[in-house]
This record gives sequence, structure tokens and C-alpha cells, in this order.
Amino acid sequence: MPKRLLHSRLLTCLLILAGFAHAATRVHSFQEVAISPDGNRVAWVAPAENAAGESIGGSAIYVGDPNSPNSKPSRISAVAGEDAGSEDHVAWSPDSKQVVFISDAGGDGQAQLYLAQMGNGSARKLTTLTGALADPAWSPDGKSIAFLFTENAPHRADPLLAMAPESGVIADKVFEQRLAVVDVTSGKVIQLSPADMYVYEFDWSPDSQSFALLAAHGAGDANWYVAQLYTLTLAAPGLKMIYKPHFQIACPRWSPDGKSIAFISGLMSDEGFIGGDIFVASASGGPAHNLTPGIVASASSLYWRTSADILFTENVDGESGISTLNLATGKVSTLWTWAGIITTDEFRSAISIALSSDGQTSAVIRHSWKQPPEIWTGPVGQWKQLTHSNPALNPPWGEIKSLHWSSDGMKIQGWLVYPKDYDPSRRYPMVVVAHGGPAGTVHTGWPDTFFNTLELSAHGYFILNPNPRGSFGQGEKFTEANIKDFGYGDFRDILAGVDEVVKTFPVDNDRIGITGWSYGGYMTMWAVTQTNRFRAAVSGAGLANWQSYYGQNDIDEWMIPYFGASVYDDPAVYARTAPITFIKNAKTPTLILVGQYDGECPAPQSREFWHALKTLGVPTQLVIYAGEGHAFAQPDHQRDVMDRLLAWFDHYLKPATN
Repeated sequence: MPKRLLHSRLLTCLLILAGFAHAATRVHSFQEVAISPDGNRVAWVAPAENAAGESIGGSAIYVGDPNSPNSKPSRISAVAGEDAGSEDHVAWSPDSKQVVFISDAGGDGQAQLYLAQMGNGSARKLTTLTGALADPAWSPDGKSIAFLFTENAPHRADPLLAMAPESGVIADKVFEQRLAVVDVTSGKVIQLSPADMYVYEFDWSPDSQSFALLAAHGAGDANWYVAQLYTLTLAAPGLKMIYKPHFQIACPRWSPDGKSIAFISGLMSDEGFIGGDIFVASASGGPAHNLTPGIVASASSLYWRTSADILFTENVDGESGISTLNLATGKVSTLWTWAGIITTDEFRSAISIALSSDGQTSAVIRHSWKQPPEIWTGPVGQWKQLTHSNPALNPPWGEIKSLHWSSDGMKIQGWLVYPKDYDPSRRYPMVVVAHGGPAGTVHTGWPDTFFNTLELSAHGYFILNPNPRGSFGQGEKFTEANIKDFGYGDFRDILAGVDEVVKTFPVDNDRIGITGWSYGGYMTMWAVTQTNRFRAAVSGAGLANWQSYYGQNDIDEWMIPYFGASVYDDPAVYARTAPITFIKNAKTPTLILVGQYDGECPAPQSREFWHALKTLGVPTQLVIYAGEGHAFAQPDHQRDVMDRLLAWFDHYLKPATN
């Protein structure tokens, strides 16, 4: 179910194809990329290495010259010598001469802001704070740095992480993430936003005197779904509400002339998973205007190039895209599309780029199912490879193709993964992988290691990754099409995709399984209560009973837009789409996996479904992983998930051998 990726140390693979843990060569990852305003330098965050190129743990910041791609990058660090630390959240000064970043170099576990001059690898400590820091951004005049600060918080907020065990009197302790500003010269820190508001995102005004920000009252993880757009001035701190969205809102960006604020708004089930239309509102208040109504895509990030021209990235038909929007004419022009992923931050799901001040030069982390991740730089959509950290790898999975099929008169897209050693004369089993969200999309990027379903390809399976209604990439009407309809229209879309594959490819209709994590885990539970077509199922972090789930999960505000009311006001709409309502139909052998302290899809949901199957005599097994949250952090648990998934499908979908 909904998951937040803003500051996670894991890239959950619910909305992209999952990884392959036993590849012959370990893939070098990139966590962030940022291009200098003048376009002459690129900084990125990657695993820290010593001079011999050996991993030393933690993360480090490197700087390269896109004009000399063969030159060795330099390291910027607050850590002495070659010691490891955690250093990230890098941002360039307006004059391109300095970077600010977050580091735990103090050795006490407390991260702080540090400044480093170009040409001088050392860094000076800028803050002395207690709590969690995130997202530093320079003021346009270069005098101040704004950042998000949660005073006295034990760690960064993230519902993907394991919840703390609860006991005794349960109280609502809220650590509010506030907007703070530090003076670059003096190091003086001021917390600007009110103490009772949680700030999620912000952007400086071009005159360095004000901010556009997204904020809400209450706990951060739950209330992102009801955040509104505000402005705040340095001279008289206090929030002025600019826009209350119908659904969710993300990516506020102040126009270069200071008159307008652009943002993305739409139905989003997860913070960090951005998709919607582009809106513009006056910075002084008033109605907001949808500039992309009817676009058959989902905007993911946006960047003003001039006061009349916005460049934006998008999810479009299962692919990544970049387009421009002319505000005067409303014309959208496509610059580039690609069947892969471009991003600036491994820990965010949004398609995004890092743009220099000329609005033309950019840097991205780019990868596809054929190409492992590398840093690319250059004019938008015409990038050249800057890093060569990963050797030429032979993907340990088969070919991947985009498919389209019809369902209820709608065009549905998905990705079909072939068996690694595909022989068209053979007939193969297939596993359907339902993605998380539900507002998300499956891309074909080079995968990470958690819930790595691409391993099925190497074990002789076709894999179908559908993007049914409710997904991003086909416009807002498509994303909203599963409101009050979970498990009905979107499941018909999935079944229609299975029909298309069986009709077209050598897939054995009697050997098809289904799996998924989060919303995909729910869809797996739903599937086995609606049809006996699937011969085996593996549900990861699933949802059995929407009525009980409402009171168990830690982010309940996400449910209101989808169900139309709380469970206390309309319990029937929740029961209608609950797998437990139809549990006596289930006959499919089902493996159930979940983290012990999952706050998004709590373990009792998985136990309830397992208990019902066991009582009804359906083959089942429940595995609860100690200490884990929604995304698993321990490598041995990640490996165990895949070992069990493969063994389950092999047992039920492959003929017995002597």
C-alpha cells in the first residue's frame, strides 16, 4: 500500500521491475545527482570507496566534469581521510562555487549541514542541531540555505521503516518537520514555519524573501494526503493558504517573475510517487488553473525555464517522457520518451532531472532493463554518459516488451518479460506481478534487490507486469478509474492482459501464478478469492480486510479519496472490496509474507488471511520477518523472500521431475 520514498535507505521495487540478487557482477548504484547552475560540474552520491575502488560502507559525494568525461571525479567530504560516513542531500550554490550537503561526520550519529568550496575537498560544519535534517536548498541570492528540520526526532520520517513496538499508554507523539533557514556566514538557524504544521516540500521565491510550501497539521506520514499549498515570508513568518487541492499535491515551483506558483496535483496514493496534471496559481492567492486537462500522461516533476515555459517529466504509457508546456497557448510538446528510467534521486520514485540555470543542460541517473545505472549529462534528452561505474553486463533475465490490450473499452499497457533462455517451441509457466500503489506505474529500469521478481525469468517463467486502471501514465481519468472500485475494474484489466498473453505467446494457461507487494499483495489476496485461474499465489505485505485495516495502519488518510468516506461512515464500501468478504471462494495455494513492524500493511492483515485459508483447508504458509517494516532492510530476509517465492511457484507451477 502507500509508501514514502523521500528519505528511505531502500528503493522499494513495487512500481518498477524487481532486481536480480545473484547477478555475476554487483551493480554500482547512484543515490543522487545534481548539476551546477553553470552546467560545468555534476555532483552525485554513491557508495563510498577507498582509493583502490573498494567499498568502505556508507555514502559519499563525488564531483565530475561533464566537459572532461574521462577525468577522475573528486570526492567532497566532511569525513577525515578515507573513513566512511553517510553523506547525501547535495545542493549547489547559485554561483556554482560551493555545495551544501548533509553528513554524520561528527561521529555521534547526528547529521549536520556542511559547506564545501570547489577545488577544496574539505568541508566546514554549518549547523549544530539535534534532530533530522533534509532537503537543503540555497536562496537565489546565495546568502541563506533553507532545509527541512525535525527537532529531536530520533530518525527521518519514513513509513517504509519498521514501526517502533508499542506498549503502555499509546500517545500521539508528533515530531513536526519544519522549514528552517541558516545564514551561510554566521551559521544562525531560524525555524520559520509554525510549530504545529508539518512541511513536506518547499521552494524559494526568486527574490529570496518568500517560500512556497506544502504543509498539513498532524503526523507527517499520514497527513501528506491532505497537505495544502501555502506561502510564507521571511519578514513576517506565518502561513498564507494559496490552494487546497481536491486530491494530492506535489512539486511546488515559483515562477521566475515571482508572480505564479506551479505544482502537480492529482490522485496519488503514495508520497514520493508523483503523477497528475500541472496547475498554476497566483502567488498572491486566488483560483488555480489546470494547464494540462486531458493529457494522456501523468506529470511527475516540473521546472520553469522562463515565465512562459515549463519543462516537465512524465509517466506516459509505461515509459519515461520529457515535454514542454507553453503557458500562453497551452501547447504541450514532447521532447523525448524512453522505455527506461531517468531520475535524480534513487530514493524518490518520481521521474525527474537536474537542470542547470540555462534551462537546457541537465544531468540524470539513467538506466533501463538492458543498461545498468550511470550518470548522463548534456542537453535535455541528448545526454552523454559521464560515469562508467558499471561494466557491460549481460542481463540475467530475458527480453522485455511493452504490450497493449483492451479492457472495458480502455487501452491497457504492461510489460512482458520473456524466460531467460526462451525457446518458442516450448510452453512456459507465467507469473503475474501486480504493482503497488495503486497510483504508480511499472517501468523497465535496471532493478534493485528487494522483491526481485525478475529472478523468475532465469527460472523459466514469463512475467507479466500490467499497468491497470488506477496507474499513472494514461491521464488523470485513468488514474481515478478505480475509486470505490478496488479489485473490480483493475482486476478485469489484469485478467484481460493474461488472456492476451495466453492467446499470443507460448504460455500454459494451466500454469499461471500471481504475486505482488503492498497493493500488489492486496491484489494477490483478492485474485484468489475471485477466480481459480491462478494455480499459485504469493502475497507480500497484503491487505485482507479493509475495515480492520483502517484502524491498524499508520497512514489512514490515503484511503478517504479512494473510498469516499471513512470506514466508520461507510463500512459497506470497504467490505465490498475486501478479500476476506469472499474468503470461502479461495482454493489457490497461497504463500503470505510480511514484516513484523510494517506500519503501512500491518502484519495482522496477513495473519487474518492466513488464518482463514488454514481454517478452510487451503494450502498456505505465513512468514513474518522479525524487525522488518514495509520494505525489508536485512539482506538475509530479502534473499529468503525470493527463495520462498521461487520454491512456491516451482512447486505448484512446474511439473514434477524425477
